[in-house]
Amino acid sequence: MGLAERRKALGYSQEELAELLGVDRTTIGRWESGRSKPQPLQRRSLASALEADLQQLDALLPAPKAVGREEPTGYESGYRPSAGDNDEMIRREFLRILTVSGALTTMSVDEAEALADGVRKGVPADFARMNSHLWQVYQMARSKGSVHPVVRDQLRTLSEALEARRGNSRPLLDAAADLFQLAGEVAFDGSRYADAAASYSIAASLSKDAGHFDLWACSLARHAYVDMSDDRHRHAAQILALAAELAGRGDSALATRYWVASVQAEAYAGLGDLAACERALDRAEEVSGLSPDGVNGGWLRFDGTRLAEERGARYTRLGRLDLAEETLKGVLKHGALASGRSYRRRGAVLTDLAAIGAKRHNAEQVTAYGREALELARASSSGYVVRRLRSLCDEFGPVSRDHRVAGLRAEIAALRTP
Repeated sequence: MGLAERRKALGYSQEELAELLGVDRTTIGRWESGRSKPQPLQRRSLASALEADLQQLDALLPAPKAVGREEPTGYESGYRPSAGDNDEMIRREFLRILTVSGALTTMSVDEAEALADGVRKGVPADFARMNSHLWQVYQMARSKGSVHPVVRDQLRTLSEALEARRGNSRPLLDAAADLFQLAGEVAFDGSRYADAAASYSIAASLSKDAGHFDLWACSLARHAYVDMSDDRHRHAAQILALAAELAGRGDSALATRYWVASVQAEAYAGLGDLAACERALDRAEEVSGLSPDGVNGGWLRFDGTRLAEERGARYTRLGRLDLAEETLKGVLKHGALASGRSYRRRGAVLTDLAAIGAKRHNAEQVTAYGREALELARASSSGYVVRRLRSLCDEFGPVSRDHRVAGLRAEIAALRTP
């Protein structure tokens, strides 16, 4: 009996088994055909679902076909490594990323080599440090997808370390939950929602196993963004309620509960609930009372600096246009985005201001802000900004008859999602 026969004997369709494991249906097909094998982090879950032990699972899996390197879950679609994308090339890219910019890190080449060697040996502390550096790279990169190959390689190495680990595995579980959240962020920015959801689900499961409530809450908050991207705000609000409960059981010195509140505000705005949105934003503002140690710059980055632009975006969604415009223009002129360094955040604010123009039937405002956001999308290759622009097109209404707005719509339609 093979893997497909065992699945059918237990009454699962490919879709049902995929949903149970938090992967794409295509992943099940790849396992059953031998085109790839489940990663170490997935094998236990798959064995449990098929009512088998790990040795029996190995007997069920077909011999792998020669189709090149397998990839961890969360990357069934999207990036494909080239013929030269081998371990040594990725290792060199690893080291290059760690030493390329003094603004990013002060590590020397020797220090980077030592850290990479510690990762290869499965040292938990080195995994945590490497993850921290990768988050910095991700935040500074204009094209978020450029981080993908290195994250993928780190996931594989970490999976192998967990498989071989003896004794206390919590530090490695924490590192894996951290890294799967980053993998989800890369996928989400590239509009690969199923991949992002799979990565966030694995992160949540690992955090639960490690008993790390803050990591768990952040994984769920990120998962809620996948639902909100598909206008499932009620379902997102339910997930966020659980995230808030978990954050309340976490470390009160961390900013987790305040970040969850800020995400809840977005869900409430999508539901049209102004009062609940305001309460959540006010709760999020309390992050200002924390010490700087309340964020780690990686899986938890919320320090309140984005709250003004988030408040403006929520007012836009709720139709409070005067409040929204005043807030968003202040962010561009005097706030954290005055320098123009963050393409993704600035693009979001610009699309919100263009949306306000559409609601007021002001074609000039739509095109002025919309075109600036369009240029940022082209310069950054950000799937997030592209998605915001496409949503903006849905707001055009009567102003779409203006030739300037029609031209803008055509250029947005021609944008390619990374």
